[in-house]
Amino acid sequence: QAQLVESGGGLVQAGGSLRLSCTASARIVGNYAMAWFRRAPGKDREFVAGVSRNNNATSYADSAKGRFTLSRDNTHYNTMYLQMNSLTPEDTGVYYCAANRYDVKPDPSQYTHWGPGTQVTVAS
Repeated sequence: QAQLVESGGGLVQAGGSLRLSCTASARIVGNYAMAWFRRAPGKDREFVAGVSRNNNATSYADSAKGRFTLSRDNTHYNTMYLQMNSLTPEDTGVYYCAANRYDVKPDPSQYTHWGPGTQVTVAS
């Protein structure tokens, strides 16, 4: 069973940046569609960004476009990143890395592998 582990969360002031990392226990990054989700306090888990399984195509939620960049390490092939810039308090939440064997989907129920999450807190 492949495992995912996120890191890089923390406390940042509004307007600041963070880079999250997702490390997989197996060669999952090139063989699975990968995505970042977040759960804000009192809200459901929502899609943030994703990368396709076979052609590195990325997609973003409207709230992330222009501020967040998803990339993956093609050298080590087991790490995915989310560079987050111009953070606002509305970006506060637990950020999760997820994977599925097929394609990027905004529905979290379509993902079979999840990390435990990393907390991001943006102070105003």
